[in-house]
Amino acid sequence: MVRRLILHCGLGLLIAAGGVACDDPTLPARPEAIDEGTSPPGGRTNAPAATARAERRAATGRNIPGRFRPARAQTDDVDLSDEQREMIRELEAIGYASGSERARGSGVTIHDRQRAQPGLNFFASGHTEGATLMDMDGKVLHRWEFRFPDAFETPPLPHGGKRDKWWRRAFPLPNGDVIAIITGSGLLRIDKHSKLVWAKAIYAHHDLAFEPNGDMWVMTRDVHIVPRVNAQQPIVEDQLTLLDATGNEKRSLSLLAAFENSKFAHVWLGTGRRSGDIFHSNSVERLDGRAAAAHPAFKEGNLLISFLGLDAIAIVDPRQEKVVWAHRGEYRKQHDPKIIANGNLLLFDNQPFPGPSAVLEFDPSTMRKVWEYRGSPARPFYSKALGAAQRLENGNTLISESDFGRAFEVTSDGKIVWEFHNPQRAGEDDRFVAALPEMIRLPADFAATWLDRSAVATDPP
Repeated sequence: MVRRLILHCGLGLLIAAGGVACDDPTLPARPEAIDEGTSPPGGRTNAPAATARAERRAATGRNIPGRFRPARAQTDDVDLSDEQREMIRELEAIGYASGSERARGSGVTIHDRQRAQPGLNFFASGHTEGATLMDMDGKVLHRWEFRFPDAFETPPLPHGGKRDKWWRRAFPLPNGDVIAIITGSGLLRIDKHSKLVWAKAIYAHHDLAFEPNGDMWVMTRDVHIVPRVNAQQPIVEDQLTLLDATGNEKRSLSLLAAFENSKFAHVWLGTGRRSGDIFHSNSVERLDGRAAAAHPAFKEGNLLISFLGLDAIAIVDPRQEKVVWAHRGEYRKQHDPKIIANGNLLLFDNQPFPGPSAVLEFDPSTMRKVWEYRGSPARPFYSKALGAAQRLENGNTLISESDFGRAFEVTSDGKIVWEFHNPQRAGEDDRFVAALPEMIRLPADFAATWLDRSAVATDPP
């Protein structure tokens, strides 16, 4: 097999308003292998390859329900060919499996009470449309569950034709309410009793970020023909849609236009991606200004976004609706970049080349790496998809190894002091584990005002 190498600066490509510069051109380059003969991003594959992939999915449990679904017909597609409509349906079906990897362990398997950060643990799971609150020992304290179609007298058809049956991401609120994203269908808010507060049918995906007034920036998308990009094949145009606290839409901005209207269009154009899922944005964080001294782009109110399809992260100014900062580095297919308490940037590096997954911390003023956690043969760590990391108050880091349904807490020197394996299983002999999109550590008193501890659940999470 012939392989060609694309070289990147070892510490990353820092893309600033003045242009492009390697942080240190003397560092060894990172080879990114691309096999010749594979489909281009967003490209189509032949039938034998598709059949082979389907067989591999069945063998590895990736046919377990919980995926994106084929799309709703477009209202403005009267001039499209049948082939273009089919391309749109295929793109709108992009998604994640609800559970895939072989199971290992169950429940809380490590708890160092002296070194682990005390608190409560909140998570959604790939096996159900719900979320769980549990203590550090794995005791379930509360559950939320709600099926998205039950919010409507006539359930809307989700994008892709079928709906996900699990929550891609869930956000606990101080009063016991939860807001959840159901990829391709929309989002909803339920109260502590799992009673519906509101629901919004919208092409939501991956993540949202809250404004101080309760408004929220929701990651959304539109699949259509954009002639200036590709007149023949549809693209997934990622957007940010601003909803108020009751789910009403206020405005929307295109991330494609945000790149095009900036000095950073080359970050996308240089990839050659002109069809299909060109960006695959997968997280958004509203910046609070704590890193503004490192770079003015990190000012309060700007939005930090991960673009998996570009192996890049970028900051969008929603007032100007344009990209004002971008970076590509040693990470690949990354998730969940965020600014932590010390002003540094933390992200989940899914597919570094070569090696297992990693969690990386950068100084945003230079984007030089200042800390990392990687797996080892004794403690394997890899998640091809999903993944998240949270820096805790005591300096430890809580990591969600989503594909394997595992969350674990590590100290700054890499010692695991808490570990949880999702006990939800599927497949023959329970060989597969439900995905764990994100484990969130909450303060110990988070639920003090609303949790009825006399009615806590006793069965496994």
